[in-house]
Amino acid sequence: MTTQDSARAILEHVGGAANVASLHHCSTRLRFTLADDSQADEAALKATPGVIGVVLGTQTQVIVGSGVNDYFREIEKIRTGSGTRAAARVDSATPKLTLKRAGSVFMDFVVGVFTPIIPAVAGAGIFKSFLILAVALGWLQTTDQTYQVLTAIPDAVFFFLPLLVTYTAAKKLDVNIPLALGIVGLLVFPTFAGLLTQEGGVALFGLTVPAIAYNAQVFPPILAVLLLAVVERFARRISPSVISTFLVPLICFVVVAPATIFLLGPLGFFLGTLLTGAMLWLYGTLGWIAVALMAAALPFIVSVGMHKAFIPPTVATMASAGKESFYLVASLAHNLAEAGSSLAIAVRTKNKTLRGTAISSGISAFFGITEPALYGVTLQNRRAIVSVVIGAFVGGSYLGIAAISAFALVSPGAASISMFIDMANPWNLLHAVIGALVAMVTSFIVSLVIWKDSDSATVRLLEQQAGTATPAAAGGIVAPMTGEVLALEKVDDPVFSGGILGPGVAIRPTDGEVRAPISGTVSSLLPSRHALGILGDDGLEVLVHVGLDTVRLEGAPFTAHVAQGDRVEAGQHVLTADLAAIEAAGLDITTPVVVLNGDAYDVAPLVTGRVAAGAALLSTDAKETANGIA
Repeated sequence: MTTQDSARAILEHVGGAANVASLHHCSTRLRFTLADDSQADEAALKATPGVIGVVLGTQTQVIVGSGVNDYFREIEKIRTGSGTRAAARVDSATPKLTLKRAGSVFMDFVVGVFTPIIPAVAGAGIFKSFLILAVALGWLQTTDQTYQVLTAIPDAVFFFLPLLVTYTAAKKLDVNIPLALGIVGLLVFPTFAGLLTQEGGVALFGLTVPAIAYNAQVFPPILAVLLLAVVERFARRISPSVISTFLVPLICFVVVAPATIFLLGPLGFFLGTLLTGAMLWLYGTLGWIAVALMAAALPFIVSVGMHKAFIPPTVATMASAGKESFYLVASLAHNLAEAGSSLAIAVRTKNKTLRGTAISSGISAFFGITEPALYGVTLQNRRAIVSVVIGAFVGGSYLGIAAISAFALVSPGAASISMFIDMANPWNLLHAVIGALVAMVTSFIVSLVIWKDSDSATVRLLEQQAGTATPAAAGGIVAPMTGEVLALEKVDDPVFSGGILGPGVAIRPTDGEVRAPISGTVSSLLPSRHALGILGDDGLEVLVHVGLDTVRLEGAPFTAHVAQGDRVEAGQHVLTADLAAIEAAGLDITTPVVVLNGDAYDVAPLVTGRVAAGAALLSTDAKETANGIA
């Protein structure tokens, strides 16, 4: 399947062009904001060639790796050509505002504003780090005109950062971009800046203008553009069309510019200072422990895309202080820990497909891009993720103790290690390299020691797909639904959490397709169709209870595809549940999967985190008694 075919399939599986309110991308993932999140078919997306992983949450994120630009362009071509792109923005039924939707809107805005400027900021930072290296090696002197001209190139990016943010924010909010640049440009206009710094300051209409240096600020322009979006729309509604060309921008200048000077500019400056201070406070209070804990938590933060929330304060810190000592430093430890774990798995595994994936993912993580390793290798295997967390924590501890700082906003890795060059402290780069190696080597050794193909969900799934193994062949249970695996004791029902019905796990499903967990006979299927019991060929009894207290719905959201007494095979589609209807009724969709005759079996979970329907979920080994098998 070509990239174009895969792009078309991805768009279809998120509900089509009309369901896409907006689409952005980062280095490895497509980020969809959908009008109706329930239309995203996670299983179909994961099965699409080229898709590494899928994350459902505040955004629907489809991880496609380094070819993300190609997928993005193809999908945008399809959306534009379909004629539904504009309609999707306006008519895709402005969804009801919920907490989840508010989070989605916020993250979509953050990604839309900050992600496009990262290449400029990252490139400028790396460019400056090379100039610092040239000075350290004696190739240039800071007094040389050549150095002064060259250093003006990256410095200009940070000086005019407010204009870069203005452009992306105006584009995101569909505001007139030249108008937005004209208004915010005032903040960095040399004449205006000179008035602010002159002795006695300057006043407008008798009111003293706050004396603030706005160069390198990111929040004042965002607040200005947010107000401009409201004022511009209002001005267009009240302006006669024949004079709107000049009346609309005039109203915007009269309203937004003074508001920015007196209120939004100082407020944005305070917000940036507050966020920068918060990160510095956390680092200053916990010290190296903060870096170590952040590094250990990053696999899980990145997996749900929430690492993007750290971009605004990191940009603000970098712009104001010229360096950053927390998030980027922790990212270096995490990225290299992902590389170490993946490469160790490539050494240990006997599965050729996994070996190939682990090698490419490990190399990618080594150079700073971790999503292929996260979704292709480590998150799916508990032993792998344990090694990553340990390696990241140990490496982060070293980097934190050494008080390392980053001087460029780019994903840390071997290709961008120059971001740690510090003219005032040559040891900064050396300690960064050592800390990165500590993280990588620790993760590599831990993974090398604890890895077992027999305990790998990825290996089992690959073997199943290759037809070399069946999910329940060795006496086990496959996941009846796709979703997040939870410990049974976390289920909000004392009957299940107390293990009264038997041992097992629960799944927080992301789609309503229910599959048979084992091969056998349907031993129980009530008229309410909310629960299904299967008696396995070897005597194992498994119950799948879709949602909690869903018997009250009297079968309304459920469709049965089998009947009591029917023969089923593991992985066979047996029920369909309308998850949206269950949640609309105020009920929990958490689905316990328990072994009813657990006294006769040693039941152990085989996977943590996300699981796909049909993948191995629980091992069930028959217990031995004094008389033989229990």
